[in-house]
Parts: sequence; C-alpha cells; structure tokens
Amino acid sequence: MLLPALPHDQAAAYQLASSYLAGPHRGLEARMSTLFWLSDEAWSAIEPCLPKNQPGARRVDDRRVISGIVHVLKAGCRWKDCPREYGPHTTIYNRFNRWSRRRLWVEILEALVESGVLMHATAIDSTYVKAHRSAHGGKGGRRPKPSAHLAADRLPKSMF
Repeated sequence: MLLPALPHDQAAAYQLASSYLAGPHRGLEARMSTLFWLSDEAWSAIEPCLPKNQPGARRVDDRRVISGIVHVLKAGCRWKDCPREYGPHTTIYNRFNRWSRRRLWVEILEALVESGVLMHATAIDSTYVKAHRSAHGGKGGRRPKPSAHLAADRLPKSMF
C-alpha cells in the first residue's frame, strides 16, 4: 500500500497522520509517534537564528530538516537512514554540514538556553584504549612456569 508523500508543513503532517487513524493506514500513526519533532516553543526560539533568503533551489522546511538532524544525532544512524518524513537525506546532511561550518548550531543552542527550552550543561564521554597491533589474542605471550616440584619430575626437553 502506498501512502501519499507528507506535506512540507509539520502541522499538516500531523493532521494527515491523524486522518489515517480512522482508516486502514494505522502504520503511519505509529511511525509518526516514533519520530522526533521540534516543539512550538523550541521552534519559536530557533527560527530567528536561521539564515533567510538563501540562493538556490526552493528550500525544504527548516523545522522538518532540524527535526531530522536531531533524529539522526539522537538515534546514531547514518544520514542515509534518516526517515523520509524529514525530507531528503542529502538535504539534511548538507544543511547540518553547512550550518556547522558557519557555527550556526552554537547560536541555535544559545537561543534554546536563553528561552529556557534547554539547560546549559556540558558532558564529555569518551573511551581511549591503546593496544599494540598484535594484541588481538591468539598464540604468544607469557606462559605460566610450572612450579619447582613439577619441573623436577619432568625429563629435560633437550640433552644439550
């Protein structure tokens, strides 16, 4: 069964999803509930920070794209695996990449903190373990020496 493409406006997407609740398309409602969407409060804080009047092709809705970027970052999936409801994965990746180079994400996060949507906190988590290239296991390494009384009972390995 083919579903129609979601409209660009998020409110219209929610209306479309709710209209399918009564019909045989219940899968769309479950899919929409697992996706991340920016709240109205967060969007009102972010919108003034976004670039306007950019040259090029018609822009995909920024709210959808930002929701897609947050979804990819939260889920840890590849950009290519981003759900279609957010728009083309190339657009989502390119927008993230361009805005990162412009340091626009710093402005967006500061706007969210100022509006009270987010708390200002920093967390760093990393693991670094350096291992030798031959430390993957297998033969080699130290072998335990037999105790003295067991070694005395054995025959020598060589006569020389």
